[in-house]
Amino acid sequence: MSTGKVVLGALAGLATGAILGILFAPDKGVDTRKKIANKGKDSLDDLKQKYTDVIDTISSKFDSVKKDASNFYENGKDLAAETKSAATSAANSVK
Repeated sequence: MSTGKVVLGALAGLATGAILGILFAPDKGVDTRKKIANKGKDSLDDLKQKYTDVIDTISSKFDSVKKDASNFYENGKDLAAETKSAATSAANSVK
């Protein structure tokens, strides 16, 4: 599921909850507005935390891939040097 869909779903859920809370609120308007504001803040905090977690996960995977690519490059470079050395030795032994 894409991040955009998650954000859209979270916002839609937040709006629906706020509307239903107002319609079925047993408390005074002031109290209801405070509750809605607190729930909105909590939902926003949760959304920010999920966003941070996704970014951290992507960053760590990128670093891992970068490290693996660097190791692959170094191994290929070493293998090429060994092959060149073996080919040079074989050419010299033929002379």
